[in-house]
Amino acid sequence: MKFIIRTLAAAAALWVAIQLVDGIQVSAPAGSATYWGVLLIVALIFGVVNAIVKPVVKALGCAIIVLTLGLFLLVINAAMLLLTGWIAGQLDIPFHVDNFYPAAFWGAIIVSVVSWLLGLFIPDND
Repeated sequence: MKFIIRTLAAAAALWVAIQLVDGIQVSAPAGSATYWGVLLIVALIFGVVNAIVKPVVKALGCAIIVLTLGLFLLVINAAMLLLTGWIAGQLDIPFHVDNFYPAAFWGAIIVSVVSWLLGLFIPDND
């Protein structure tokens, strides 16, 4: 159940990013079942990318992250969103991130902030 709630939160965060950043788009009719289905699939892809690829990239870039006092994590988050858009394109999912800056960079910041805010309301069961 926790996985489903976190996936829905990620889909909501992606929706907010799509609404606020011009370079991130879903090519399905807004408000349709297809649109929300695409958001859920992209949220799943984004979760897999963040679970598998992101730790490897963070480990390889550990020195740069420390050197920049953590600001390089913004670049890594943007790269993960750009990678999600590329994977969605390879799977013929109508989700597209235009370029690294400003689309992926600002989109990643928005997704991170919205996910964090929604995470405050999701119980951890600890």
